[in-house]
Amino acid sequence: MNELTNHTSTPYNRAHHNFTVVAACFVFLLIVAGALVTSNEAGLSVPDWPTSFGSLYRIPPLVGGVKFEHGHRMLAEWIGLLTIGVAVWTQRVDRRRWMRVLAWSALGTVIAQGILGGLTVLFYLPPAISTAHATLAQTFFCIMVSIAFFTSKSWVETPATVVNLNARPRLTTIAALTVTAVWLQLIMGAAFRHSGIRLLPHLIGAAVVFCMVNWLAITTLKRHRAVPQLAKPASVLLVLLGVQIALDLAATSRASCGARVYRHRWPAWSLPRLRTLPAERWYW
Repeated sequence: MNELTNHTSTPYNRAHHNFTVVAACFVFLLIVAGALVTSNEAGLSVPDWPTSFGSLYRIPPLVGGVKFEHGHRMLAEWIGLLTIGVAVWTQRVDRRRWMRVLAWSALGTVIAQGILGGLTVLFYLPPAISTAHATLAQTFFCIMVSIAFFTSKSWVETPATVVNLNARPRLTTIAALTVTAVWLQLIMGAAFRHSGIRLLPHLIGAAVVFCMVNWLAITTLKRHRAVPQLAKPASVLLVLLGVQIALDLAATSRASCGARVYRHRWPAWSLPRLRTLPAERWYW
């Protein structure tokens, strides 16, 4: 038997927790903004870095792709400041050493993310750097969500619960394998998105993640349905998996329709040139 303990070392700080939630929400918006940059092929709309058209503070005319790229940069700068606030505040109010390390890790991650973003511009969107930039963005989001979760009242003040975590296969082993599969799938998804790989490895990774997430969530619900600290996240995980599948199907359908339109409208001699279009990766 094992003790599932959430508290014991730090008091709940409502203001600190709310701040981490706001920061995590802004990071989600940053990921959306980054996706808009890629979807609108606006990554080089602002051709220099760390300046924008030679200035560190002037806002350029937000027209065309500039509104996506420069808007993404401005939001990233704001989130950098929020992350500094999260890191410093956590050092002051949280007694858990691992939480303080996690907060510094968030700050280091967002700094690395900014550098990678700049390198994608300076080296004209190389697939390897663009893939690392996209993968680290979602890794950073996971860290910020974790900080928000671990500072919540439900986590800090919930009494310790004794559960059996030694059943085979161990739940911790399944969870670690699932996290690894998801992270590798993030890499393959980002590589596919930035033309670094073809579609097949991404589809194989998606199938592996689907199986691993279901294995983890169903096993958790079977063994620990009466433990809300485990059962609720497992249920949320299944819901998020369903949402992700729906989004994938919608994106696939939209891209495939776009490719068929291109093929219909272009003359036969120019069809090989369709391979340079973003939709080609879905169609061919």
